[in-house]
Amino acid sequence: MQNNQQQNASKTNAQKVKKQNQQSAQGQNYEFASETDAQQVRQQNQQSSQRKQQAKGQQQQQ
Repeated sequence: MQNNQQQNASKTNAQKVKKQNQQSAQGQNYEFASETDAQQVRQQNQQSSQRKQQAKGQQQQQ
């Protein structure tokens, strides 16, 4: 009965969430990071930034 009090109405395991939060704060949670290629994201951001600058330059010329 004590264990049921640790879980709220949504059946969330509070201990598990606390552990995940602690790991995330320490940079140990790679669950989402492993799905993301940081180098690719940087490259896409750079390309987007360059396109914005080019578009801005073309607007100023008109």
